[in-house]
Amino acid sequence: MASEELAQKLQRRLQLEESGAAAEGEAEAVKGAAAAEEMEERSCLTASAGAELSAKLCRRQDINEGAAQPRRAAVFNPYTEFKEFSRRQIKDMERMFRLYDSGRDGYIDLMELKLMMEKLGAPQTHLGLKNMIKEVDEDFDGKLSFREFLLIFHKAAAGELEEDSGLLTLAKLSEIDVSIEGVKGAKNFFEAKAQALSSASKFEAEIKAEQDERKREEEERKHRRAVFRELKSAFTQ
Repeated sequence: MASEELAQKLQRRLQLEESGAAAEGEAEAVKGAAAAEEMEERSCLTASAGAELSAKLCRRQDINEGAAQPRRAAVFNPYTEFKEFSRRQIKDMERMFRLYDSGRDGYIDLMELKLMMEKLGAPQTHLGLKNMIKEVDEDFDGKLSFREFLLIFHKAAAGELEEDSGLLTLAKLSEIDVSIEGVKGAKNFFEAKAQALSSASKFEAEIKAEQDERKREEEERKHRRAVFRELKSAFTQ
């Protein structure tokens, strides 16, 4: 009886061990399949990255050997984009742009535009200056690139600016003739320019008068100090 009971226990234990080994083998198989899948994915990624890197290296070698040309960013060409203006007109605009680009960064910012309008005899409010930039600020960076500067004269010549626009005032006050026959809105431009230049001359005269007045006051102060020193010297002797 005891031997039968012992035999049953041994058989039961063997069955448990066999079932456990089977479960463990199944788990190992699942792990193995996952690892194989991961290795395959990594291999694909590596191959893809390798192909991309190889292509870049090959192109670089072709460029170095002169067999290929490097890709160049699109370059703004004012002469082809603004064909309504002559080369002389564009050169004049470029000189004016550089004159007021005091930061030499290729842009006219708010303060530089403020100085420009003051020099032209048409000072603007802070809000007015911001609105001027906003009218042609295509990239929304809050300042004027040379292309956006040219747009001012393009819009002025085409009659696309309001009469009270600060940009129209800028275009009229400049020494650049942007009146073009056959372009809508360009009529009477010479008359407007003559009036603007007259205003600019008046502004410059006022500035000169202020400078002369300050110079005269400084000379008077120097004279008074010299007289005072003479009197002081006389009393101390």
